[in-house]
Order: sequence, then structure tokens, then C-alpha cells
Amino acid sequence: MADRKPLYLMTPALAWLTAFMVVPCLLVLALAFFRRGIYGGIEYTFTLETIALVFDPLYASIFIKSALIAGLAGLIASVIGYSAAYAIAAMPARRQPLLLFFAVLPFWSNYLVRTYAWIVLLNREGLITALARYLGYDGEMPRMLYTESAVVIGLVYNYLPFVILACYAPLSRLNPEIAEASRDLGGSAWTTFRRITLPMTAPGIATGFVFVFVLSIGNFVTPALLGGGQFQMIGNLVYAQFLTANDWPFGAALSMVLIAVMMGLLTLQTFVSERASGARTKEA
Repeated sequence: MADRKPLYLMTPALAWLTAFMVVPCLLVLALAFFRRGIYGGIEYTFTLETIALVFDPLYASIFIKSALIAGLAGLIASVIGYSAAYAIAAMPARRQPLLLFFAVLPFWSNYLVRTYAWIVLLNREGLITALARYLGYDGEMPRMLYTESAVVIGLVYNYLPFVILACYAPLSRLNPEIAEASRDLGGSAWTTFRRITLPMTAPGIATGFVFVFVLSIGNFVTPALLGGGQFQMIGNLVYAQFLTANDWPFGAALSMVLIAVMMGLLTLQTFVSERASGARTKEA
């Protein structure tokens, strides 16, 4: 008879997620199949027009722009995070917990506080401008706050610890004898990294990238504070539909497409990780 202890242990968590996440999400997403009433509210007449409106060029361009910003943030965070995780994994074992502690230290402060800190740094009278003046620069400083670059910086900063942790796990488990064998066979440090270390730790990079992308594409706090309302991301559009335009069906339709994109990426990342894990098992 199969051991059912894992199922019993998982039941409370599954019940919690079903009751307080799955069911509310399904109720909201069901609104996408209705239309907005004339004076706001919801007109319970089945229609697909609300979902079709999401693919209007105006809103599709916002989706594409959000995906590009989230992709750029994910790419930058992956490069910086992998480098940091590689450095931590290369340190003596007794120092690694302390370095990981500093890597995740930003998580211990409030997200809004961390984002407001960047406003202090990037505004025209901020610390970066003051430092440039102190070093003797008298010219006009380029605009740093309320730009797409500021939003990307904020997203990378806030989600970088996810990438470090995701990359550190496979790097710390990497058998050092494999790299040593490569060097004994004449492989240079770059060749060993490119042909052994990087492929074997690629699932960690993919996981970190997907984390940052999924969290960034639906983010509305960072674009609102560091973007200053100069442009919209899809998270801001969803927020506006529910709380400003009072168009819940369209907000639900936007959320449905956004969740579909996220689920597709998470499924793809899981598939790639499973294949990579299977390939390593066969090689072993």
C-alpha cells in the first residue's frame, strides 16, 4: 500500500491555496466574459469582446513594452546574480552563509522603502548628482528619474536576491572533481566554464530569469514610483481598470492574459529544468 503521509502533509497547504488563491482568481477571471455596465459595475451578459479588446494594438503595445522591460531586467539580473552566486560558491564553505545573508539582506526591508531609496539616489538633487558635483562635474546631469532605465534599475535591485539564490543552489552542488578533470585534460579555465560549469548550472539561470521576468511584468509599484507615470506597464493598466476606470471585466481580461503568459513561462522553465536534470542523470 502506497505511503500516504506526503499527501496528508500537503493537504492543508493545498486546501489553503485552493480556498484563498485559486477560487478568488477564478472568480475574478470569470468577469472577463462579461462587459462593463453603462455607469460602471458589471453587466452579466456573456461576451468575448472584452477579451478581444486586450489584443487591440494600443493594449498589445503596452504588453510588448512591459515584456521588453521585464526581459531586460531579467537579463541584467541574471548576469549580475550569476556572477555573485559564482563568487559566493567559490568562497570557503565557512564564509558562504554570511555572504548569502548579505545577498538577501534587502528582503528584510519594505519593498516601498527600497524603491523610495532609489528616488533619493536618482532625482536631480540626489546623491548621484551631489557626488558628480563634488568630483567637479559642472554640466547638465542626464535625467535619471522617471525613465525606463530607472524602472529597470529598480526591478533589478528588488529581485536580484531571487537570482542569486536560484544560481547558488546548482553552483554549490557542482562536483569540483569535474572541473578538475577538465583542467587535467588540458581545458583552460574559460573552456571549463563554457563547456561544463555553465551548461550544468543553466537551469538555475533559467529559474532566476523567469522569477524576475514574471514578477516584473506584472509589477505596478516600481513603474509608478520610478517611472513617474511617464509610461504604462501592464500592471499599472490592470490597477487602473479596477480602481480608477471601474472596468472590472476589462481588468479581469488583462489579468487573464497576463496569468496565461506567466503560466506558460513557468511551464517552459519546468520543462527545461526537467530535461536538463534527466540529461545529467543519464550522463551519471
